Amino acid sequence: MGSSELRETAPGEGVHAGEAFFRKRFWRGIVCTLVGAALWGFSGACAQFLLSNYAITPAFITSARMLGAGLLFLIVLWATQREKLFSMLRDKLTMGRLAVFGGVGLYLCQITYAIVIGYTNAGTATVLQCTGIAFVLLFTCVFLRRLPRVRETVGLVAAMGSTWIIATQGDVGTLALPLPGLVWGIANGLSVAFYIMFPKSLFAEWGSFAVTGLGMLVGGIAATAVWLSGILDGQAGALPVMDAAGWSVLAVIAVVGTFAAFALYLHGVSVIGSVKGSLLGAIEPVSATVFAALWLGTAFTGADWIGFALMIAMIFLVTGEKPSMPDDAAASKSDGEDHVGKMASES
Repeated sequence: MGSSELRETAPGEGVHAGEAFFRKRFWRGIVCTLVGAALWGFSGACAQFLLSNYAITPAFITSARMLGAGLLFLIVLWATQREKLFSMLRDKLTMGRLAVFGGVGLYLCQITYAIVIGYTNAGTATVLQCTGIAFVLLFTCVFLRRLPRVRETVGLVAAMGSTWIIATQGDVGTLALPLPGLVWGIANGLSVAFYIMFPKSLFAEWGSFAVTGLGMLVGGIAATAVWLSGILDGQAGALPVMDAAGWSVLAVIAVVGTFAAFALYLHGVSVIGSVKGSLLGAIEPVSATVFAALWLGTAFTGADWIGFALMIAMIFLVTGEKPSMPDDAAASKSDGEDHVGKMASES
């Protein structure tokens, strides 16, 4: 009798333990997502510091941060996922797609972002980068042949309104943001949309960490080739003259603002889901703004703050209403119970 009762209650206890584990893992995912997005904002402030205080070019910063981060990803993959790494390297189709993902998507995202910082500042560049979410929505509607929903339409209006306020400071006749900065900012948004949408099937097949790692390495090689050629700035392979502080900040951008930021953010998104991950990513422009203001003394006007608020509102509107449960969780109850049971057994 007693042993039978134990057998009947054990599964229920296992489910409760699994649910507790799930909640703990979910909150760890939230923390990783927030920290990763905040580190992206921090890297923007670091790049602004270098561009403002040293004779350093966006091409060199992008090359150093992407190649450095790519090599760190490669080391981790070699140590933890060696078989998967070799399988990916042997697959010509996968490597071709990774070349597009890293050499076009990730590289263009990084170089255009650095260029915008040079024309404006880290906070403004990060907000303009968020227009990528609006472009994702537009391209999705085109591909699926549907009109934007009401919430999505309001989000797009907020995004465009934010860009206009930041660029003109509310005065139609005055372009407060340099035209090249605005143009490169839009290009940056388009590159963000590309690198978000392009690798979905690669993530499904190989996992986000491995794909991002090899993509970052490929992008770093492409960035280094561009820097050595001098195509962008006419300074072919010229190393900047910097003191210890400058080189230290550059190292921080590569290790903390690129490798750690991508690793933490993507891990968090894998736990809490893509929609909530994008939602929590709204902390990036706030982080860049705060770091630029506190560390670099960047002054922001009331119009800037209105623009920042509109952009963050756009992200909330487009990505969802309630960040209370994983958006990618359980298309059905049974799936959710299976995942909980699996996680409980893995713990």
